[in-house]
Amino acid sequence: MSEHLTVVDHPLVQHKLSIMRDKGTPKVLFRQLLREIAQLLAYEVTRELPMTTERIETPMQPMDAPTLDGKKLALISILRAGNGLLDGVLDLIPSARVGFVGLYRDEETLQPVQYYFKVPDALDQRLVIAVDPMLATGNSSVAAIDLLKEAGATNILFLCLLAAPEGIARMKEAHPDVRIVTASVDEKLNEIGYIIPGLGDAGDRMFGTK
Repeated sequence: MSEHLTVVDHPLVQHKLSIMRDKGTPKVLFRQLLREIAQLLAYEVTRELPMTTERIETPMQPMDAPTLDGKKLALISILRAGNGLLDGVLDLIPSARVGFVGLYRDEETLQPVQYYFKVPDALDQRLVIAVDPMLATGNSSVAAIDLLKEAGATNILFLCLLAAPEGIARMKEAHPDVRIVTASVDEKLNEIGYIIPGLGDAGDRMFGTK
């Protein structure tokens, strides 16, 4: 745990993650668990949202009630696997603005290739939460953050299910101002850039593709 990295070690998060890691877990359950974990992780990433008060009338008396302050936060899904986390976070924060960054990893070079980018306006005035289940090499994640900063974002969190030490180091080097929130820091990357022990390809397991 550090200013740059937060590992959410809540027992429910860890238990659900273990079921997701099991190669025998069917895709329907995999998607359900990813959505549930996303909600639990969202509690952590929204812990320090700015607050104000609003005058309301309860059935008993008036009061100054705490409410969220500032512009709605922005959730940015790094396609395609990011959508699994996005849905769970939206369950908790349905008023959030939503954007998408389309990147795929060239399997030979392991470098990200952009194919889509659509984000909300006024990113400089919003907390921006980028979501992607896996922080592996970090190349795609860094590229996505590059694009968000170019679009004006200044307050960015990166939310993932699993992170490899190599990806954490890459992100810290490129974007030391971006805090990473994850459910687990795994052992390493293998020779083709997959997280070990990991859970395989999150997108393929969510959508039933190969």
